[in-house]
Amino acid sequence: MSEEMIPEIPVTSNVPEENEDTPVLTAAEDEKAEVLPDFSGKSLAELAGLFEELAGKEDRMKRYKEAEAIKSAFYKRLLKEKADAGLAADVREPDGRLPEEDTQEADGAAETAVVEPAGAEVSENPFNEIERGFKELYNRYKKERAEYNRHLEKERENNLVLKEAVIEDLKALLEKQEDVNATFPAFREIQNRWRAIGPVPVQSYRNLNETYQLYVEQFYDMVKINRELRDLDFKKNLEVKEKFCEMAEKLAENDNIVEAFKELQKLHEQWKEYGPVAKQYREDIWNRFKAATAVINRKYQTFFEGLKEQQAENLVEKTKLCEQVEAIAEKEITSSNEWNSLSKEIEDIQKQWRQIGFATKKENQRIYDRFRAACDKFFNRKRDFYNTYKESMNENLKKKISLCEAAEALKTSTEWKKATDQFISLQKQWKEIGAVPRKKSEQLWKRFRAACDEFFNERDRNVKPENDFYGNLKAKQRLIDEINAYEPSSDEDENMEAMTSFMERWQGIGFVPFKEKDNIARLYKDAMKAKFPDVSPARARRAKYASSPKSERERLVQKYMKKEQDIVTYENNIGFFAMSKNSEPLIRQMQERIDAAKKELMEIGEQIKALDASVSKEEE
Repeated sequence: MSEEMIPEIPVTSNVPEENEDTPVLTAAEDEKAEVLPDFSGKSLAELAGLFEELAGKEDRMKRYKEAEAIKSAFYKRLLKEKADAGLAADVREPDGRLPEEDTQEADGAAETAVVEPAGAEVSENPFNEIERGFKELYNRYKKERAEYNRHLEKERENNLVLKEAVIEDLKALLEKQEDVNATFPAFREIQNRWRAIGPVPVQSYRNLNETYQLYVEQFYDMVKINRELRDLDFKKNLEVKEKFCEMAEKLAENDNIVEAFKELQKLHEQWKEYGPVAKQYREDIWNRFKAATAVINRKYQTFFEGLKEQQAENLVEKTKLCEQVEAIAEKEITSSNEWNSLSKEIEDIQKQWRQIGFATKKENQRIYDRFRAACDKFFNRKRDFYNTYKESMNENLKKKISLCEAAEALKTSTEWKKATDQFISLQKQWKEIGAVPRKKSEQLWKRFRAACDEFFNERDRNVKPENDFYGNLKAKQRLIDEINAYEPSSDEDENMEAMTSFMERWQGIGFVPFKEKDNIARLYKDAMKAKFPDVSPARARRAKYASSPKSERERLVQKYMKKEQDIVTYENNIGFFAMSKNSEPLIRQMQERIDAAKKELMEIGEQIKALDASVSKEEE
């Protein structure tokens, strides 16, 4: 985007009266000087309503800056609400700009309509309808504005023709040299015609006005009119110009220097529309008006010098924000949580950017392009990450569906011990699988849990005496009561021994009813943590093993037996996976685990043989 150029301050000359070069406010200055309402607190619906209300007003064509401000506020609000709703953080206005970097159009600039970007996909979100409605309002207004500007330019060209005709009539009147009684009323009629005609093209204004004033001066100086009538006209002009002086002096006291400068331009235009005053008053009245003009000009110059300093400070602040975003965009990010955290950080930086005003005209577009490039780099990388992450979640979805099918195929089994082990294995695998799409997560878990509950509830109803689950539950409850009643000793070794004993007794108790297992496990864990807060279960197990050292052969044999049990479990899993659909990936994964375990089993067996051979040799 680009800033409007800071207007140069017109310098008044010392030539008195109507030949004076007076400052004229340019279109760009007029556009920049306009003070607009603050729409930042309005909702999308309120902003759309304000735009529709403005589009229906009679002076809507003169309030195009307010229309553009409403449009800018609408798209800033749309960006924020989309981000809050979890939709795309990267939102552009229809003309390709970011909402925070709006630009201003000068009066008469080419009109552009708001259109949908080519190839844009219509996303399903609640903001589409209000955005579409706002675009229709805005496009109608822009089309009407373009027509208005064409008509206005045509009208100015017509006014130029009319004023040139007035000058020709005035010139002809000077050449007649008739009696004053005939020429003066005609001169008054010419003046009235001149004042009644509207503005002309700005490039023709100066030359046209100077020509008119020249002939007016010649009329007063050359035509021998009745002195009383001339003095009366001079007096009337003096009274009007004194009022202009008073108005200019009051403007010089106005704290709103931008508004004061605009009003001063209007006074200068009106000043030129009136004829001269008596010669003895001409220099004084003009010097008075010029003095008030000089005060306003100095204040206006100071105002824009301060604005330039502020813009230089804004450039420094925006450069710092660019550096922050560039550093974030270069980071190595591997997790969804980290992406979300850094996205929030980027959004906070973007908010800071929007709160900083424009930089200098020369640097503003460059610094914005740099900031935009850094933001785009970050969000493009984030998009690539989530595309890959989505593929991973879809693969996890297939795995969990296979586990659900395996559990559902197994839930009617009456081989209670074997099926229990298989369900435990399924549950372990479930925990090892990563995230799935959020919409499917809860549904899949309920499906898997339902199959598990159905099996374990049926198992508990058919429990045999040797598998007294409810008896085991009571035994574990009694053990928890015993743990809660335990009074820790000041001897750490004694506490360690007691903790190890509680752990071994807990492990020695069999299964409890499935629906009670989570609750009883939580009570046990809380009791142990309360009584032995400084000793973790892992530390207690290490202490136990440290107190009963094993030989190298015993360790290898124990490892060999564990690996054999793993192979049996994997082979059982393949058996019930075969009963479910889409289980090829899981079966392939299980087979890979079996092959690796058998290879490791052979290596452990060779180590045991070598150790035995070494011991035999030593005994010989």
